Amino acid sequence: MRLSSSLAMSLDPVILAEQAGITPDPWQATVLRSVARQVLMLCSRQAGKSTTAGLLAVDEAIHRESLVLLLAAALRQSSELFRSVKAILRALGDYAPPIVQESALSLELANGARIVSLPGTEGTIRGFSKVALLVIDEGARVRDDLYQSVRPMLSVSRGRLVALSTPFGRRGWFHHEATSGTEDWERVRVTAYDVPRISREWLEAERNRIGDWWFRQEYLCEFVDTEDQVFSHDLVMAAMRDDVAPLFPVAA
Repeated sequence: MRLSSSLAMSLDPVILAEQAGITPDPWQATVLRSVARQVLMLCSRQAGKSTTAGLLAVDEAIHRESLVLLLAAALRQSSELFRSVKAILRALGDYAPPIVQESALSLELANGARIVSLPGTEGTIRGFSKVALLVIDEGARVRDDLYQSVRPMLSVSRGRLVALSTPFGRRGWFHHEATSGTEDWERVRVTAYDVPRISREWLEAERNRIGDWWFRQEYLCEFVDTEDQVFSHDLVMAAMRDDVAPLFPVAA
């Protein structure tokens, strides 16, 4: 029975989630079963995106003996995701390889897999290679230069990239990849109205409490202009033309 359960979990991450006491929402089940190399989760607050990312990290580590990196703009954010990972491992009990080494920011399993939590500073991530799964939490707040510097980690290993966030203005790589990036992303958008644990009554009260700008961003997953922006994104785009010669020659 135990062998068959372990085999089932290795074939279907949704079964792994259920073994850990988590019943995935339909959108979470879709993400967990996805085989896309790049997954982008544009989600409302409290939608369950961090739990989904944690399940993907655990699935990768226990079944493929891999290096998993958890990256965020701030150490506090990546540490929260790391705690979620450890909670899932504890919930799995004997179905997961035991932890043989553990620190505040990393752990190693008996099968050789490692899960490492990192803050969003370039100097802390340059030394990693053979990354099987890179998770970027709150990606809308991760700087463009950091995003560009971590992508090469996946070039040789052909590892997966999972990015998750609520919006944070019409700027940056996460906005670009979510709205006009390449087709090799599997994109999932989940608003607060798609989350069965959040009542409609609470959401309407929250809209009145925090205002339309914050509500559209935090709960409706809309990329809205930043509060300090003088000209709107649409106005700037409308002023752009491609038939005007540059004032200065472009260096060869």
